[in-house]
Amino acid sequence: MIMWKCSVCNYLHEGEGAPEKCPKCGAPQEKFNQLEADKAKLVERSRFSNGLLMDLIGLLEGIEEMSEQGIEDNLDPGCVKLYTEVKEFAAFARQSAKAEIENHMGKGKWG
Repeated sequence: MIMWKCSVCNYLHEGEGAPEKCPKCGAPQEKFNQLEADKAKLVERSRFSNGLLMDLIGLLEGIEEMSEQGIEDNLDPGCVKLYTEVKEFAAFARQSAKAEIENHMGKGKWG
């Protein structure tokens, strides 16, 4: 499949030709550039891993929320300690996953 990238908003379109106008920003067809085959393959190859990272971020947000509930419940010091540690690690892991996605974007591994 041929990939076309809007030079205005970076919207990525897949098809035989660029759309008449960008569905995201409304830019005209001439603002689209065809991705080179190697770059298109990189985008295709990265989609699975990027999807996993986005799912992981969502799960980690849930873990942070659950940990906060455990901290607020305050059953005993051991539980509060565990929930606090888990919350801190989940926040670290979430930010690390976001950083990895940003790295992928900078290397053309996104779309």
